[in-house]
Amino acid sequence: MKKWLAQWFGGTHSVPVPAAVPAPAPRAAALRGAGAEVGIAFLKWLAGPAANEAQAPAARLVLDELARLAHTPSAAAGLVPRVPAVIPQLLRSLRDDSVSAADLSRQLSQDVVLVAEVIREANSPYYRSSTPVRTIEGAVVMLGQNGMRMLLARVAFRPIISMQTGRLARQVAPQVWSQSEKCALAASLLAPALGANPFEAYLAGLMKNVGLIVAFRVIDQAGPGDSLPQSDGFLGALLVSARALSAAIAREWEFPPGVVQAIGQAWDAEAPPLAQALAQGDRLATLRVLADGGVLGDDDPQLVDGMDAVQRSCFDKLHDKENDAVPD
Repeated sequence: MKKWLAQWFGGTHSVPVPAAVPAPAPRAAALRGAGAEVGIAFLKWLAGPAANEAQAPAARLVLDELARLAHTPSAAAGLVPRVPAVIPQLLRSLRDDSVSAADLSRQLSQDVVLVAEVIREANSPYYRSSTPVRTIEGAVVMLGQNGMRMLLARVAFRPIISMQTGRLARQVAPQVWSQSEKCALAASLLAPALGANPFEAYLAGLMKNVGLIVAFRVIDQAGPGDSLPQSDGFLGALLVSARALSAAIAREWEFPPGVVQAIGQAWDAEAPPLAQALAQGDRLATLRVLADGGVLGDDDPQLVDGMDAVQRSCFDKLHDKENDAVPD
């Protein structure tokens, strides 16, 4: 998987990344950041009836296994599904300026589900087409290169997050995927003002929860009753471990170095611009999911006072699923 991920998501072939260098891990201080309380609330909401007060040894076993996987990311990557075979070919074509919309349309036609996804996206409110787009070639033209890249990245990541077999992982997967989509969109919208690359921000948002899904797979395998311990200490440590694991897997898959760095450093006090976009996007996406799930009321201080005007505008755009289109 990792070789073609590097080729389609751009640029790592020109900047070699030494495999022996460990992925940057979020520091423990990140637990005290503004995102920690929101993240812990999200995990508690995800667990629902699967919550339990597991004893320290069971919780420690999970965290130890996540630490082991972070040092052997190839083993961690084996716990998530592969992506549809047609997508690498399409993303390589998007990097070739000589490939026409007709060429892309022919490649897309190999996958009827992908055809429907592209046409649906072209007709979404974001693109505001004056007439319905009914052909795959018309949809490709409407979305443009950047819109196509983001759509294909989203389609590629959906099975990685959503196709799970364990009871707990299967239960949480839909909401984890919803948060991932919203995080990717929010990060890409915030990136330009922060001086970051929107597509790399989008990738970082999609990639960020891969480690969390692996963590739920581990809990399914190790926990009594396949349930999630609920102590704030454990959940905070789980967030840090999952983010470190996401960064390690991103490095294993040879993602752009900036994406790997952003996942590892997003909650640092002096994070680089891409990491700032990811951290802000992650927080807004989590607040949006919690608000839509009824966990946070409209008058919650985090929603009323916790955002500036730019963040509020981005938060509002995450409300309607149909508006989760990607910009060109």
